Amino acid sequence: MLPAVTRTATAAVTALALAGASVAPAHALGKNERNVLKGVVAAVIINELIKQGRANAQPAPPPLYVQPYPRPGYQPPHHQPQPGYQNPRPGYQTNVAAAAFYEFSPQARRLIQQRLAAYGYYRGGIDGTWGPGTAAAVQAYARDVRSSESLASRDGSVRLYNHLIG
Repeated sequence: MLPAVTRTATAAVTALALAGASVAPAHALGKNERNVLKGVVAAVIINELIKQGRANAQPAPPPLYVQPYPRPGYQPPHHQPQPGYQNPRPGYQTNVAAAAFYEFSPQARRLIQQRLAAYGYYRGGIDGTWGPGTAAAVQAYARDVRSSESLASRDGSVRLYNHLIG
């Protein structure tokens, strides 16, 4: 029994001596060294707190709504009636007014576009070609001079363009 008490006493005295010795150099350290030791101790404490927080952390709640992805695979085509022929946008298709427009020389076509631009109907480039801007300008001009029906025939379109050229 005596040897066990001796060993315990020896361990206690050694621990006290080491504890006292470890404190003694701290008093001999300068201000900067003590601040470094404080930082090290703080880092160790924070690391342990983070470990405990992760161990006690609850899992994140599932999202309220998850967008389902469509399943890959074959999708049968929709049964829609086959579309019949439809004219492209009105005013842009090659029609009677456009065909009559191209009967004029390139200079005359540019002059028609210049006059439409001067009257405020046309805002595109003066290039002498039939496009959506020229078609819309011709239709608006014909509507304002009350001759929209003239664009349905070649002769009526030519009269309208001659009226513009002047």
